[in-house]
Amino acid sequence: MSAVPVPETGGLPVGREAELARLAQVVEALGNGRGSVVEITGEPGIGKTRLATALVDLAARRRLPVARAHAVRGGATPLQVFRDAFEARRGFPRPTGGGGRAFAEFRDRPARWAAGGVLVLDDVHWCDPVSTAALVRLVRSVVSGPFVLALAHRPRQTPPELREALEDGVRAGTVTRIEPGPLDAEAAAALLTGRHASASTAPPTHEPAGPAPYTHEPAALREFAGQVCAAAEGNPRHLRLLVAAGWRPGHWPDRPGTDLDGLLREAKPLIAELDALTPRAATAMAAAAVLGSPFRPQDVAQVSGLGLDPTLDVLAELERADLVRPADWSGGLRFRHPVVGHVAYERAGSSVRLRAHHRALDLVTARGGRAAERARHAEHLLGADGVDASRTLAEGAAEIAARTPATAARWFRLALETMPDRDGDRAARTALELACCRALIGSGQPEEARARAHELLGDPRAQLTDSQTLQAHTVWADAERQLGRYQEATAVVEAALGLLPRPLPEPLPAEAVRLAIEYGLIHVVRGTHEQARTLLREAARAANGADRADRTVLRVLSALCATHAGDIDEAGPEITDCARLLDALPDPLAGRTPETLALLGCAELYLERFADAARHLGRGLETADSDAGRPILMHRLLALAMVEQWTGRLDASERRARQVETLARAIGAEGAVTLARAMRATALVWSRGRSHAAEAVALVEEATTVTPPGQSWWATSATGLLAQARLLAGDAAGCRRTLLEGVGGERLPLVRPFSRPFLLALSATAALECGDRDKAHHLVQAAEVEVGRLGLPVQEAYVQEARARLHAADGEHDAAAKLFALAARAFRAADMPVQYAWTLAVGAPSCAEAEGLTEALRQLDVAETVARSYGASLVRERVEELRAELSGSDPAVNALNLLSDREREIAELAAEGLRTRDIAERLFLSPRTVETHLFRVYRKLGVSSRLTLSALLRRTG
Repeated sequence: MSAVPVPETGGLPVGREAELARLAQVVEALGNGRGSVVEITGEPGIGKTRLATALVDLAARRRLPVARAHAVRGGATPLQVFRDAFEARRGFPRPTGGGGRAFAEFRDRPARWAAGGVLVLDDVHWCDPVSTAALVRLVRSVVSGPFVLALAHRPRQTPPELREALEDGVRAGTVTRIEPGPLDAEAAAALLTGRHASASTAPPTHEPAGPAPYTHEPAALREFAGQVCAAAEGNPRHLRLLVAAGWRPGHWPDRPGTDLDGLLREAKPLIAELDALTPRAATAMAAAAVLGSPFRPQDVAQVSGLGLDPTLDVLAELERADLVRPADWSGGLRFRHPVVGHVAYERAGSSVRLRAHHRALDLVTARGGRAAERARHAEHLLGADGVDASRTLAEGAAEIAARTPATAARWFRLALETMPDRDGDRAARTALELACCRALIGSGQPEEARARAHELLGDPRAQLTDSQTLQAHTVWADAERQLGRYQEATAVVEAALGLLPRPLPEPLPAEAVRLAIEYGLIHVVRGTHEQARTLLREAARAANGADRADRTVLRVLSALCATHAGDIDEAGPEITDCARLLDALPDPLAGRTPETLALLGCAELYLERFADAARHLGRGLETADSDAGRPILMHRLLALAMVEQWTGRLDASERRARQVETLARAIGAEGAVTLARAMRATALVWSRGRSHAAEAVALVEEATTVTPPGQSWWATSATGLLAQARLLAGDAAGCRRTLLEGVGGERLPLVRPFSRPFLLALSATAALECGDRDKAHHLVQAAEVEVGRLGLPVQEAYVQEARARLHAADGEHDAAAKLFALAARAFRAADMPVQYAWTLAVGAPSCAEAEGLTEALRQLDVAETVARSYGASLVRERVEELRAELSGSDPAVNALNLLSDREREIAELAAEGLRTRDIAERLFLSPRTVETHLFRVYRKLGVSSRLTLSALLRRTG
């Protein structure tokens, strides 16, 4: 019999701040002469012993007497736990009589003997009956004087009379119950890194048990910690076991990880529980571990060879030991956690496992079980007589490939290794090899998939058919795409497309359909949509006989390319129809091709269907975090971050952008890193206002150094957001410079048609605020031509707002007010509350001129209410400025005294209408220096443009 080891003192349990605070209150009360009974209860491994240790440490720091002991499983000596506590006492007055007489006094009147001290008894669920009766008496007696009795136990294994006494005490208020719950992801990350320590102790020096991936970056560590914490169900012991085993998401719960020796080293407390079982119970436990959780008692009886009645008896023993529990379905059982079954499996001898797997395979086969059930056992019987393991593994792998590709890849490998290498089996072997490549890609192992596809295409003995050749090229290109080698992937697909007749045959064969899909995906990831559009349109027409899911992907890809080309009339109805088809499918089928929902959501985002985009981008997102799915997951999260920003969820957008940045950096997608940072920059300016504009602008500057502007669709998309962030931060000149340098010139030739009106309007606004009215007029005219071709309401609203600003600058406030109102209504209809509030605010001065001050102030009130609801501090700041200006008391006037002489000089020249270059030449400065001074002037005065600066200086003379 062995007891669970006691953790070393000196560190506090992770994630147990609330529990530790209650223990501190107990010790504080004890110091003031008030005792109590403390119950520390919970699941095995949840951290009861660590909390008991923390109580001992808290008492010891106050120099209070402490006695601590553990009940031992199977202990037969009556009152042994009390005797151990007596021997382990620290700080209590030493008795004058002999040890036996002193212990008798302790046994009969422990509260009196322990006056002023703490008695901590751990694992009391293993106490002998006499000790249990003594504990019941203690719990039910009112604690008199300064004495704390702390009992740590597992409620499922605790005798009912003690549970009842503790429950009565909780109801009566005489027992303080502390019941630690599951850890969250943040606590799990702290536990894994070993960074959590009490303020009074040095950080622990031990390393986390076992390898943990992505630990080179805090955000990636948090992501991994969240995944492994969910698998461990928040239980600290289970979490340590899984990390020690080298846990990976794709292998769980089929396997605990890749380091079984590490698992067993960390599992000593659990192994102690298993070693305490009777021989028959150990045999049944091993049989259940072979069967897997959940399991039927009658199956355990057959696999163990014990017979039904003895099996039922030993299963009752396992339930009492809390190693197994009732399953959700009637009559079934499961392990208290899957890792318990994995440890039990590894502890069973190899000969026991081999016989059990043989019996289990016969059992599953006899009752016509699924191929995956048979393959689980056949995997361990390779080479055994009478077992066609290769065929069984191949069938099982095919059955689970879509759900658990990592296990399927392993089974496909094993099937290929054991399959006879005969000429007559070439076709079947090639089919298995291709299926293995797909499973490898699906489980995040593209390097091996690429190598296998290379070998297959280069093997003259393979004798590939035309169909198999196309399939091999498709998986090769898929692997290259997953590895980020887009040029190589394009070359592979184009070589395979050259094998197809043109025009494409109808109906298009399934392997050709999948090749066309891969071709489209590569170009979407590269941002070269226009190059794929012609072939995708042709393939979509020719794929009438293809699988419905594949046909839908082709149609979505084709419609997305049409959207990027600005052909909204073609893309809109097609996207509507594809959305209807996908909405009618259950999640497993809708997400069978993971890219489908991402592509559809992106197309809906560009078509300004924000609610539909959020619904499709978020569908099944919690199950889309495999290694292989990371590139497309990144696209989904990027699009979601943009949807959230446009629909006013600014904090959520910033968090999502941070998540994308971490993910993009992990897979080497630098363009996505730039775009994610640009999203963060705009979200920061909107949500935190100009007081935090410097932080956002610094983020902009940092982002532009990652990827040179104009080099890819990613960088071009980021440029627009970076320019907007600069303009919102009050840096109109920086906005113009960003657009000119990043998207190919004033007419923005590198920008996609669906967003060109917005960026032309942005550029026009920046030109106007820099005092260049002629340029602003030309840019607005170009934006109006572009938006007329698209017919997208939000793009039209941006252009209307830019035109309204021009009217306002020309003193045409009636026309300006009408356009501002039209734009605001369009933003509200599109569910863009922050932009709606901003438009109301910037249109208020024109509204005051056209409709009167009362209506303008009412408009500002609405803008402020909306901005407050969505946390848009920038809008609220602008509302306050405009309200003060319209009411006749401008706080910015007093800020003029804050300007330096150089800043005042430059401000006056800018107010006169001089351009940045003219000011620079007159003052012998660089244009960049002039822009920097102007930016500081704007921040100090709380103005956003040269127009408002001029108005302020005119008012002050």
